[in-house]
Amino acid sequence: MSYRVINGKLYSVDDYTKFSSEINRKVSDGTSFKEVLSKEINKKDGFVISNHAAERLRDRNITLNESDMNKINDGINKALEKGASESLILYKDIAFLTSVKNRTIITAVDKESSKGNVFTNIDSVVLL
Repeated sequence: MSYRVINGKLYSVDDYTKFSSEINRKVSDGTSFKEVLSKEINKKDGFVISNHAAERLRDRNITLNESDMNKINDGINKALEKGASESLILYKDIAFLTSVKNRTIITAVDKESSKGNVFTNIDSVVLL
C-alpha cells in the first residue's frame, strides 16, 4: 500500500480521491477552494493606487494608459520576486514609491518635483 503526505496529513492512495473531493468543499465564508485559489493567483495581475498618489498624478496632469499600468505591474512583480517590501519604481519621468507586499503605489513624484528630495525607507529600486 502506498501513502501520500498532503498538507501535513498522511493519506493512503485509496483515500486520495476522498481528499480531492474535500478540496472543493466550502470554506467558512462560503467560497470554494477553487475560488480562493484563483483570487490568490490573480493578485499578481493588479495593484492599487492610493488616494495620495492619484491626487498627485491628477495635480500634475499625468495620465497612465493600460500599457503603462502593465509595465508598472511588471515592476512590482519583479520587486516581489527579489523579496522587496518597499520599492521605488522609476518609469518614464515619474518615481513611484510602492509597497510591494501590499501591491500599492503610495505616492508618485514627477521629475521636476523630485529634485532635491531624498527617498528613505526603501529597500529596492526598479528601473523600467
